[in-house]
Parts: sequence; structure tokens; C-alpha cells
Amino acid sequence: MPIHEILAILAAGLGAGAINTLVGSGTLITFPTLVAFGYPPVTATMSNAIGLVAGGVSGTWGYRRELRGQWDRLRWQIPASFFGALVGCYLLLKLPESAFETIVPILLVLALILVVVQPALNRWTARRIGGHDTDGSPILNRPRMITLVSATFAVGIYGGYFTAAQGILLMGAMGVIVADDLQRMNAAKNLLALIVNVVAAVTYTAVAFDRISWAAAGLIAISSLVGGLIGARFGRRLSPNALRAVIVVVGIIGLWRLLTT
Repeated sequence: MPIHEILAILAAGLGAGAINTLVGSGTLITFPTLVAFGYPPVTATMSNAIGLVAGGVSGTWGYRRELRGQWDRLRWQIPASFFGALVGCYLLLKLPESAFETIVPILLVLALILVVVQPALNRWTARRIGGHDTDGSPILNRPRMITLVSATFAVGIYGGYFTAAQGILLMGAMGVIVADDLQRMNAAKNLLALIVNVVAAVTYTAVAFDRISWAAAGLIAISSLVGGLIGARFGRRLSPNALRAVIVVVGIIGLWRLLTT
């Protein structure tokens, strides 16, 4: 592998690890980078998913304090992400790559709109739900919990098939359903996206070992591990409005990359 390719992949992995922790669309950096160097799209998708697991671990660890008090939701969301990712991995291996290309930009635009209007939706949701529990976590009635788990499962399918921007979709969905702090939802997003990537990485390794570029995956893993820590360190200091602005800006850039790659 030429040195310029190594440096480019390392830089992409670093940026992806940080952006995944802050927003959740780091794949929109690493995936086009691998494709630009001649990796087949499916190989790029699988190698990228494996490499970004390391960044997901460091980003989730960096946001571990914000995960406290969310177990009532996460104990249902975690299995939803897990099984959704399994379905998505199956689709990636069985369906043509063009199957989701039309709907991905539409989902991303919808998620960005939900992130922008989230403050108003949170206020409306808080009035409907009736506030927060004693540990600070928002109270969810059964219909909203079912909706949240269903949305998490759907995003898990998307993430297992095409990991790009699954974090933005998760943030958009949770912002509508859950009246909670943006940083707490970002912490949950990091954990759930990590689960999807782990499922994808294990599945790809088991059934398509020879289609993975382990050199590229290793470079992304090394740099995304550092990037995840950087993203957690600075992301936790951002105000909700600043974090929301970062999500929207990165999401718009990612949308442009999806439409032009």
C-alpha cells in the first residue's frame, strides 16, 4: 500500500472517529476515501464497519457518564439494534447495492429536519409524557416505548446494511420520541451505533473474510480509536445548540457526499 494511501486512510479514520462520536456520520468520510482508492463498494463497506468499531468503543467510553439513568430505555433499544443489524447485514450480502441508494438521502434529510425542530418537539413531548422520573430520565408510556424500539430496530437494519449517517437517524428519531437532554441521547446513540458496528464486523468476518481489506480496516481502527476520544472530549463540552449545529452541518455535507459519490 503506497504511503499516500496509508496517510489518507489514517486521516479519514481519525476524522470519522471524532465525527461518529459527535454526530454519527463518519462513514461518509471513510467510505468515499476507500472507494476513491479503488476498493469495491461492498469491500469498502465491510472494511470500514470493522475499522470503526474501535472508534465506537472510545467514543462510547468518553460518554459513559451521560449513559447513567438510561437503562430503562436501553435494555429494549440494545436488542432492537442488535437484531436490526443482523437483518441489515443479511441484506447487504444478498441484495444489490443500489437497493437503498434512493431512500438513504431521503432518510438523512428527514433526520436533519427532526434534529432542527427537536427543541420544540421535546417541549411538546414533555407536556404529553408528564416530565421526568426520579433519576432524571424522561418517562415514556408504552406506545412511545414501542415506537422508540421500532425506530431503533429500523435504524439498526439501515446501519447493518449501510452504516453512513445511522447516528443522525437515531438522534432524529430519539429527539421526536424522547424528551431528554441532547448529550444524553448522543451517549445512547454512540452505544447503539457501536452495537450495530460490532454485529456487522462479526458477521462480515464470519461470512466474507476474503472480501475484507484487513490493511484498510486496521488503519481505520487505529486512527478512529484516537478520533473517538477526541470527539468525546470536545463534544461533551458543546452546548445543545452548538451540538445541534454540528449535526446539521455535518449532515448536509454528508448528504452532498452521498449524492455526488
